[in-house]
Amino acid sequence: MSAITAPTTTAKDSFLRFAMRLDAVATGIGGVAGLAIAPWLAEVSGTTPAFEYSMGVFFVVYGVAVFALSRARHVRVPGIAAVVGNLVYTALAVLVVLAGVWPLTTMGVVLTLGSGVFTLVMADLQYLGLRRMRA
Repeated sequence: MSAITAPTTTAKDSFLRFAMRLDAVATGIGGVAGLAIAPWLAEVSGTTPAFEYSMGVFFVVYGVAVFALSRARHVRVPGIAAVVGNLVYTALAVLVVLAGVWPLTTMGVVLTLGSGVFTLVMADLQYLGLRRMRA
């Protein structure tokens, strides 16, 4: 007889797990959608289709990884990694716009900065989850 054991979720880490899963699912769905419309997205944003395809793949992989990490027995270190990753992404999104890496259209600027705001909100939720674990 085999037994399947699920990770133990405590009241203290449940919000962090929720925030990580929300981030993972939303990012993964965004990645799948981005892959489906990559050529159009490149045209309206001012990037290239190759960039849009690679970002779509990155978002799907990130989503799967963060979801898997949210199921770990101890979620504190993966939570810290998710916060740092989201903050780095936010900073890079702003830098891409400011540095003019691509000739972004208005839509491209809005989408790039919008993705930065999303990752900043996810970092904040995950940070709040980490703070609740300390209490």
